[in-house]
Amino acid sequence: MTTSDGYPQIVLSGTDPNLPKQFTNSYAKYSQFKPMASGGKAELFSCWDNSLGRLVAVKTLRPEFAKDERERRRFLREARVTAQLQHPNTVPVYEVGIANDGSLYFTMKRLLGEDLYAVIKRLQQRDPGTKRAFPIPRLVEILVQTCQALAYAHSHGVIHRDVKPENIWLGRFGEVRILDWGVAKVWGQLDEPIIDDRNTTPAAEPNEQAENEALLSLSSDGQHSRLATLTKSGNRPGTPLYMSPEQVGGHRYVDERSDVFSVGVVLYELLTLQLPFHGGSIESTFEKILNDAPLPLREQAPARGIPDSFQPVVVKALAKEPGKRHQSMEHFLKELSEALDEAKR
Repeated sequence: MTTSDGYPQIVLSGTDPNLPKQFTNSYAKYSQFKPMASGGKAELFSCWDNSLGRLVAVKTLRPEFAKDERERRRFLREARVTAQLQHPNTVPVYEVGIANDGSLYFTMKRLLGEDLYAVIKRLQQRDPGTKRAFPIPRLVEILVQTCQALAYAHSHGVIHRDVKPENIWLGRFGEVRILDWGVAKVWGQLDEPIIDDRNTTPAAEPNEQAENEALLSLSSDGQHSRLATLTKSGNRPGTPLYMSPEQVGGHRYVDERSDVFSVGVVLYELLTLQLPFHGGSIESTFEKILNDAPLPLREQAPARGIPDSFQPVVVKALAKEPGKRHQSMEHFLKELSEALDEAKR
């Protein structure tokens, strides 16, 4: 039984029954599987946890990768990174285990709502209700919560490397969650090897990106048909439109200032409803990221009424050289919060 909003309704028959006679902490306790998304190496389902009487999301490694040590290691890393980042703005992971067919799985909170890009798209379409619900201060407050989770991750030695509106989830009751730590870098881990494919068009791997897009019910029209996600083994982790110059350049050591740059791109997009670096191809997009300065906020979107206080924050976050950016996410948060306070006066 669900509410009109799609949430499972809490009733006595769901909360008070005794544990099943065949109670187990194994995969057998899950039932009523419904597909949510399918990728090249993993699949996402919603299912019912019969022990706790709740709906959860379960991500499984495809059976053909069940014995692939590299993919198992990456899958477990994603599960453990997500689980260990216990913050109000991350997604709780409940358990990790082995499914009946021998493939790995992990379960997590089942999210309902929409991603931030869905909001941006409606704002671009000048939807009146969205304009009322998401004025500039509200959009910036969403980013502030996102950055708090990123600052928490950075303090634990984890760099997200794929910050973008599609990975920022908005719940029905004001919750903000940052999703998809599938390409996250943990302390002591070098960036994955770089292949020089600048003269080719890399194919998007339908793994985490495809799963996210299906989960978030994203449309692929407009400018956010986007560019291919470069998460394929051996390619640059991240999404081209939000990559930092050091990601584009293939630096083997990428730190939290790379996430600062990506957050700066998201901030620019939230304020102007336009992307700061958007070429007609991956090649031209990379060139813009490496060499071009974005238009000033008010020049890019004169009708948006963007407060002046945000311009220096954006300029600093989008500096080409990491040493000229905010040196931590906490530093970025401080300046962004001060700009927001000034904008509200």
